[in-house]
Amino acid sequence: MAYPEKGGAIVTGAARGIGRAIAAALAEDGFGVLIADMDPATGEATVAELNKTHPGKFAFAKVNVTKRAEVAAAVAECQKLFGSINVMVNNAGFNKPEPFLEITEETWRNIIEVNSLGVLIGIQEAAKAMIAHGTKGKIINTASIAGRTGFPDFAPYSASKAAVISLTQAGARALAGKGITVNAFGPGVVDTPLWEKLDDDLYKMGASSKPGEAMSSMASQILLGRVAQPSDVVGTVRFLWSAGSDYMTGQMLVIDGGMVLQ
Repeated sequence: MAYPEKGGAIVTGAARGIGRAIAAALAEDGFGVLIADMDPATGEATVAELNKTHPGKFAFAKVNVTKRAEVAAAVAECQKLFGSINVMVNNAGFNKPEPFLEITEETWRNIIEVNSLGVLIGIQEAAKAMIAHGTKGKIINTASIAGRTGFPDFAPYSASKAAVISLTQAGARALAGKGITVNAFGPGVVDTPLWEKLDDDLYKMGASSKPGEAMSSMASQILLGRVAQPSDVVGTVRFLWSAGSDYMTGQMLVIDGGMVLQ
């Protein structure tokens, strides 16, 4: 079979939202893309739809990013299907709001496992494959503005994304000598299913007085006057897998419309 021009890429948590938009852009740029997600029904439907535009460029793998064997299997599948793994986007993550004084150990462990440990495993398994094949690859991690400033109703999420930033820096130092760059991007409020659920959860726990209020309240703090769409995020992420970012590693680029200025 003919492999894609740019080789292979994996995007975790890509059945919907930001991950899906990133996967579509990777295919536009000449990569074959393995969509790795916990939701087979949505993931397979996404692959079928995206393959209509880019035939044969997409495949699906059911992956729990906290399970090393499943991540390693996805990396091997990407290499089998597309000849190599050149880009790894560690995007899978979730949030569950709880008032600060009511945060449970279960919530803490679950969020840290997926959002932080999942990123560590993703970096490790992708990098090992890249090194074995002499690939000068790009590893990109989804952080968040919450990793730069803590939010009391989702402190575990904030902590998990701060960990992603630190893992990005540590990975960059560890892998620079192998020709692998490790960078991150930090979205703000993005109109995706994750944020819709978060908004609903905040309403149910009494942090907002009506559905949609949490997101609109956040939007009022954004200098550009609106929440982001996934397409607003893709341009910056595309830069991180392009040759234009070859002399950049260990960085986190914020894409929040001017919500958090640092």
